[in-house]
Amino acid sequence: MSDQISTKGSQDGLHQGQQVYTAGKPLAEAGAAMILVHGRGANAPDILQLANEFHQPELAYLAPQAAGNTWYPQSFMEPIERNEPWLSSALGVLAELLRQIEATGIPAEKIILGGFSQGACLASEFVARIARRNARRDARRYGGLIAFSGGLIGPPGTPRDYEGSLDGMPIFLGCSDVDFHIPKERVHETAVTFERMGATVTERLYPNMGHTIIQDEIEHARKILQAVVME
Repeated sequence: MSDQISTKGSQDGLHQGQQVYTAGKPLAEAGAAMILVHGRGANAPDILQLANEFHQPELAYLAPQAAGNTWYPQSFMEPIERNEPWLSSALGVLAELLRQIEATGIPAEKIILGGFSQGACLASEFVARIARRNARRDARRYGGLIAFSGGLIGPPGTPRDYEGSLDGMPIFLGCSDVDFHIPKERVHETAVTFERMGATVTERLYPNMGHTIIQDEIEHARKILQAVVME
């Protein structure tokens, strides 16, 4: 583990203390950073390979590892309490990583969150919740959210009354229109929720695509990363 990154923090739990893998620029030398969150049954080195596809070597890439290769045990469509305390622990990992990145001098607007499948759901939920937490403070947003095959967590009918402002934050949501893990209705609901919170959302549903990441999605992600690096 490089850059002295740790996921131990004030919310020590199931996922705290796991390794954080890195690529790209060391945090001390980078002007922007990206957190990549792996999916169920995968691992941090797997998702970190996306750094090679993004072609943004000036970024510091960080990929936390989930305990047991799973951030939470049930489907993201299950009642939220069925995925506790794993879900809260996973959200705490992202919060601690963001805190450490910002402590190096990289501001929130220069940090991108991204993930695939379960990792995309976790990153999406984190962005919505952190915006709600900051609702009574000055508007604060991250550099972007890239969710490959994911959406907000919770069963149908979950209230999405987040009050925070995402202040134009660019968000890309890409998924198959027949994904057997991620209903297209949830992708659209997520897009509508983030738009209502003031984000700039690009939603793409790809006909008959598998549960995977395709080149068009990579191109959308590159645009967000490039814009953050060049700001």
